[in-house]
Amino acid sequence: MLSVADAYRLVLATARPLPPETVPLAAAVGRVLHQTVVADRDFPPYNRVTMDGIALRFEALAAGHAPFRIERTQLAGAVPQPLADPLAAIEIMTGAALPPGTDTVVRYEDVDFSSDEPRRATVRVAPPRQGHNVHPQGSDQPAGARLLAPGLVLSPAEIAVAASVGAATLAVVRRPRIAVVSTGDEIVPVEDMPLPHQIRRSNAHMLQAALTLDGAESTIFHFDDDLATLKAELPPLLAGFDAVLLSGGVSKGKADFLPQALRELGVEEIFHRVAQRPGQPFWFGQAPGGAVVFALPGNPVATFAGYYRYVRGWLRQCQGVGPAPQVFAVLTEPVEFKPVLTCFLAVRLEPGTDGRLLAHPTPTAGSGDLAGLLVADGLLELPPHLTHFAAGTAWPVWPYRA
Repeated sequence: MLSVADAYRLVLATARPLPPETVPLAAAVGRVLHQTVVADRDFPPYNRVTMDGIALRFEALAAGHAPFRIERTQLAGAVPQPLADPLAAIEIMTGAALPPGTDTVVRYEDVDFSSDEPRRATVRVAPPRQGHNVHPQGSDQPAGARLLAPGLVLSPAEIAVAASVGAATLAVVRRPRIAVVSTGDEIVPVEDMPLPHQIRRSNAHMLQAALTLDGAESTIFHFDDDLATLKAELPPLLAGFDAVLLSGGVSKGKADFLPQALRELGVEEIFHRVAQRPGQPFWFGQAPGGAVVFALPGNPVATFAGYYRYVRGWLRQCQGVGPAPQVFAVLTEPVEFKPVLTCFLAVRLEPGTDGRLLAHPTPTAGSGDLAGLLVADGLLELPPHLTHFAAGTAWPVWPYRA
């Protein structure tokens, strides 16, 4: 059987860049940037006052001049007028452009004002240097500097930067379009009351929810365990979506027709079995038109393992996002796992006082224990070359909560 690492490499090898589309700035948050955003002018665009107070010439203050006559008041947004008298000052507000002829701002807390007219200001606490309380023009970024690069997931911070350079629209990567397919005669719609021998379609909704959080668009389908039905219904999905995620029907049971149906439809089988638990009967392939097929096991914990270990990384690659930093967590108690397989262990994650991420094993009743996932936060990946995993050892973890 294929190792987990080799299977993941084969999955990523099928990822192809998605084309760009242009969206309004308000619709770009959470999307992946496809363009370079440059500064259209200096950041900040003028010598910006950072404190309410008075603007003056530091040279006059250093020479011991006092008090300073207040020529006028300048608010943020006003056109800055030069200081007429080099021994005077201008009362000024935070965010205003520093008036020509001044170079330093003394905050209100360090100034005493006279009550008569014209008002005069005496500096009680002198600033330490010229340029105090002034944010110099271009000191953050000069005009023409690259501010945002392709491949960034746009957060509110990036949206603010784009707005500041006048980017009313942005070129972003088109969202991946995914068909989510549940299979099985025992599966009924969520809104139906299942009979004692039936279950509701939970896996499909789990996959759709995960895809939404990962920036993909998805549509749910359901097909019964019938070879003719699968061969008739799958071709439109292979032609109309970037990927098809199937849940169930990939093992060796008498009603597991998916591998045969996909083969007869011309979908290339890249691998079928991976040396892992849960999720061993995992089928992966690619259609002639380019769509990839993830045929995941039907048990919910196995579906979780398949999605977060393989599908999520493929989605990032298609959107031009670099691989997510590998997260490690430390086992808080020993674990035994004897099969020569990679084990995906459900764990509850907790930050430790020493800064390490702690993994508390949360035993489940097997890969079909959907409710067991509620007390966990991720899947700890334990390699196949060991049977005993000691408390205090760190292993890769695949979180599934934000």
